[in-house]
Amino acid sequence: MKKAATKKKKAKEFQTPYTVTGALVKGNAITKLSMLIMGLGNIAHKQIVKGLMFLAIEVAYLYYMISYGFYAVSMLPSLGWREREKVWNDAKSIYEYQAGDNSQLILLYGVATLYITFIFIIVWREAVKSSYKSELLAKAGKHLNTFKEDFKSLFDQNLHKLLLALPLMGILIFTVLPLIYNISMAFTNYSTSGEHLVLFDWVGFATFKKILNIGDSIGKQFYSVLGWTLIWAVFATALNYIFGMILAIIINRKETRAKGFWRFCFVLSIAVPQFVSLLIMRSMLQPTGIVNTLLMKYGIIDTALPFFTKAMWARVTVIVINLWVGIPYTILQVTGILQNIPAELYEAAKIDGANAVQTFFKITLPYMLFVMTPYLITQFTGNINNFNVIYLLSGGNPTPVDATAGKTDLLVTWLYKLTVDKKYFNLGAVIGIMTFVVLAIVALVTYRNTTSYKDEEGFM
Repeated sequence: MKKAATKKKKAKEFQTPYTVTGALVKGNAITKLSMLIMGLGNIAHKQIVKGLMFLAIEVAYLYYMISYGFYAVSMLPSLGWREREKVWNDAKSIYEYQAGDNSQLILLYGVATLYITFIFIIVWREAVKSSYKSELLAKAGKHLNTFKEDFKSLFDQNLHKLLLALPLMGILIFTVLPLIYNISMAFTNYSTSGEHLVLFDWVGFATFKKILNIGDSIGKQFYSVLGWTLIWAVFATALNYIFGMILAIIINRKETRAKGFWRFCFVLSIAVPQFVSLLIMRSMLQPTGIVNTLLMKYGIIDTALPFFTKAMWARVTVIVINLWVGIPYTILQVTGILQNIPAELYEAAKIDGANAVQTFFKITLPYMLFVMTPYLITQFTGNINNFNVIYLLSGGNPTPVDATAGKTDLLVTWLYKLTVDKKYFNLGAVIGIMTFVVLAIVALVTYRNTTSYKDEEGFM
């Protein structure tokens, strides 16, 4: 009885989760010391290579922080203040310029240092947990993996770690870090079109207030562009789906002959690069383009139609041309779904006396919406960020003289103009954040209220 209780106690001790708190409270002196000297616990338990790897990471981090990291973080609150100075050089008898602070680099290095510190904390936790684990395994008389065994496990039970390591590093370095830097810039007054070329300051939410203030010129443009962006996304998504669905159903009917030929005709536009199609359309619809030229030649119109020079014409034009680009993709999606709807459902409906309209609204449409709702949300998101269609067709025009945004500009094309053309990087960063907020809210709210989310097995 006593022996069983002791065995149970040891088993319980062995099952203790390997946490930093556990290492701090229950770990021995070496494990606790490994919180300061990473990998010490592993080295003490003869996991030399693993321990040295943790130690090398700590040494590299401390070297970086001492050589530059602490300075970068200390400069982050002020973003620098020393301006470039003109100094007389007696030896050369000329004026030389001494470089001052560069707020852009200070912000970049400061954010990168905080980011590296965050990653280091995660590695530090893993090192402490690894030391604690080696202690517990040693106490329990269990086997401790050698470096060779750990390496082999990467091709067996830990294969997922090996395969995900490189993509994860890429996301952290090339996606997450630039996003953090971009978000940080939204809280500054950085703009190379004004006086804040090299030195700029933290301004808190001043830029957000400027954009959200409807009384400000930029604020008026923001609400106008936001409204059009949502209208565009709704029409572009809905019309592509509706017309694509209708064409797919017509082609998929038993009575329709040469189904492959008709699908080929509509899908052929996918084979042509999108930017080529859009540039050709743009050229054709110019005041001196082939469309206006032919219409005036045959006396159908007296003056050129303002496809891209009047706001309403331009908006309708980009929506209609987007149908040419988007409908073929919908046809492919819907065709695949139609061919997978159980035939028994249609047979049962026919026996019950349902006509074609009732069958469509009771079986076909609900089934397609159930399957395609995530796709439609993705399409809606893609249309909000549909840079190509707007920029290559209308360029955001027509644009009022005193405005930075055109009447067909989306948030994403306006962001491009603010940063690349106008050099308002702080405004561009805020617009980027606003775009993300709009997309996140719409996508989450929409998806959580769909049947696809609430009833995953509805059509199983």
